[in-house]
Amino acid sequence: MTLASLTDCEQLVMKTVWDAEEELSLMEIMQRVNDKYHKDWKPQTVSTFLARLVRKGYLRHYRQGRVFFYQILIPLDEYKGQLTNDYVDFWNHSNADEFLCALAQGRPLRQDEIERIHTLIDGLDE
Repeated sequence: MTLASLTDCEQLVMKTVWDAEEELSLMEIMQRVNDKYHKDWKPQTVSTFLARLVRKGYLRHYRQGRVFFYQILIPLDEYKGQLTNDYVDFWNHSNADEFLCALAQGRPLRQDEIERIHTLIDGLDE
């Protein structure tokens, strides 16, 4: 399934929700976005982004008393997987090795990263 693309602002809001350990209200999301990303967004602004995320199928909302809470429908790993695949397909001609080479040229890989990559590759051979 292809996920709907997100704007930069929608990504900030969605990342805030994904990073939370619990379902959040509009005011909690606004506070966390403003604090973490140094924004000065008002409730109406965040509400607009949340409404778009609901329409795109990333979130659902439910009312508890007078407060709306937001629940994740698309897991972070699924979104990151699609972003990575889209990136590799577009920028690296669908070649994962080109992607890894570009990543390693951007910054040296840490030893733990190299070991995880080896483990992943070894697991594919089984």
